[in-house]
Amino acid sequence: MKHHLDWSSYETAGQGDAYAGIPATGGDFAKAVAVCISDRLCQRKPKGVMCPSFRVSDDAVQSPGGRVLVLKAALNGEFGPTPFADPRLAEAMDLCVGCKGCKRECANQVDMAAIKIEWQAQRNALTGVPLRDRLFAGLPRWLQYPHLLRWGVKLRNRVPLLARLLEAYTGIAADRRLPEPAARPFVTPARAADTDMMAADGRDVVLFVDTFARHFEPRIADAAMAVLRAAGYRVQVLAPAADDAEPARPLCCGRTWLSLGQVEAARYEARRMQAALRPALATGLPIIGLEPSCILSLRDDHLKLGLGPEAEALAKQVWLFEEFIAREHDRKRLSLALKPLGGEKLLVHGHCHQKAVGAMKSLRKVLRLIPDLEFEFVESSCCGMAGSFGLDAEHAAISRQMAELDLLPALRALPDAPVLANGFSCRHQIVEGGARRPQHVAELMCAALA
Repeated sequence: MKHHLDWSSYETAGQGDAYAGIPATGGDFAKAVAVCISDRLCQRKPKGVMCPSFRVSDDAVQSPGGRVLVLKAALNGEFGPTPFADPRLAEAMDLCVGCKGCKRECANQVDMAAIKIEWQAQRNALTGVPLRDRLFAGLPRWLQYPHLLRWGVKLRNRVPLLARLLEAYTGIAADRRLPEPAARPFVTPARAADTDMMAADGRDVVLFVDTFARHFEPRIADAAMAVLRAAGYRVQVLAPAADDAEPARPLCCGRTWLSLGQVEAARYEARRMQAALRPALATGLPIIGLEPSCILSLRDDHLKLGLGPEAEALAKQVWLFEEFIAREHDRKRLSLALKPLGGEKLLVHGHCHQKAVGAMKSLRKVLRLIPDLEFEFVESSCCGMAGSFGLDAEHAAISRQMAELDLLPALRALPDAPVLANGFSCRHQIVEGGARRPQHVAELMCAALA
């Protein structure tokens, strides 16, 4: 079996006889599946990050352990010569939202999110990429025409008949609003004369403005720029390399393609980023990003794209905005005057991938820098939007059920509380289900600048 992801570096130490019965043709991917020890930790209902699809369905097949059993059957040849096109496997994998909760809470860290990407890539190779997946994955390319896309999305959102027609044709849920691009995307500020990225004082950073911040919520990138500059850093916004084949198109981490199993397109985007980041990697400059799913992909999923040592170097040099601020504070290098914000207690919803890698500690540290700020972390699993998952016609209802597990009840319990959510899709789910406008931590810190 030809793998689309590189599974050779998958952690397999200490699993003993877990691989018994797995055929050699499955290779390292089969080993990644077989690390499950069937302790059923993923089939539990208490609060936590694992597993939202099991918690709402109460179906063991819709848990990481249940999916592993189906995958083992497929890899053992029980589903015939084309197991990745078998509907039984599709049924098991369909409701996985790629939250990576299993990678955090499973005893052997089964990475079902990455396994699902491989399954989708195998299925796509056999049956072709569905139209809806091409539309959602290709968003960074469609945004080369932002005004046209904005006009089309606004029209679709305001004309129910058009939304229903598009659902019939594409499978995009008519009863969900699509995020609308901003009237003006983020504009990279002109670099000041003193922004020499080879300066010796260690105050230079690179900011990666992702597709969502650039085109949908440019205020977040503006806020991050303001905070970093107020703290005394010289900020260079990452741009395509001089020899990039598409110099006019902003850089993208490839997450939209990767999450829908379009691995080659994701690999292309990752290589564009690598080329643009070579100077920063060579000089050791911190690379800062705003969207958890993008930045944490650079530290995790990109390592499975077979991109060599540069990908490994980038994984060690890239930081979420709040991680960088917390790190600089710990090093006593942060000089940032902040004022109290006042108002109600802040509710904080963590992105799944942040929780999966333990990155919420940095967010907590940063919030404590704002004087007198009272905040509470919502103990929740996935919000249910999970990228484009909640926009699928067949997934819209279960997406809302996932939000109703913990997140939306917590918002209703404190109807006047401001909300912080760093994930783009999380904010969209909260806007739709909770009628609130969540902030990104960069916006909150910008508002607190003295």
